[in-house]
Amino acid sequence: MVKIGLVAVSFLLIVGCSSKDEQALMQNYESNKMYYKKLQKTEKTQLMQNGVTKVLLTATYLNNTYANQSIFNHDKNATEDFIIGIYNEDKENQILVNHDFSLTLGGKDALNMKSIPKGSPLLKDIGFISEWSKFYLVHFPHMNKKKFKLIIDSEIYGKGTLEFAKVAKYVFEKQNSIF
Repeated sequence: MVKIGLVAVSFLLIVGCSSKDEQALMQNYESNKMYYKKLQKTEKTQLMQNGVTKVLLTATYLNNTYANQSIFNHDKNATEDFIIGIYNEDKENQILVNHDFSLTLGGKDALNMKSIPKGSPLLKDIGFISEWSKFYLVHFPHMNKKKFKLIIDSEIYGKGTLEFAKVAKYVFEKQNSIF
């Protein structure tokens, strides 16, 4: 009798914990796959003064969000592409690179930078959009490295570093063996 009861309870647990909406969940994931890929390649940093955030910078690395893109591209015209959002508490100073800010990737300045208007299709799948931020499409020289740092440096607020990788970041983490 106890065995029958355990089997019945086990059966109810298994049936009760299974997803009845698995197909709907998979459809939702498939329709938002690009959003999730870009979200994995999004980083943020804050520049602070006296414990108060003065500048918020978000950056989404675009190169690896598209299929069949080589990590080590040998094309001379290849670039490292980012969508960068900046929020500056100083409303008149929302420009990404000016006399107060510099932006470098692996020690190299941006090749070019283009302002992105609000509502642009480029911002459609970006993971962190703030209505107060100004967004830019920024191209840097190609890096033949798997990991690199995007650095924003402000004369007023200091330096912020965003770390990106062309492969999944967990590849670089040291694995502790349980044996």
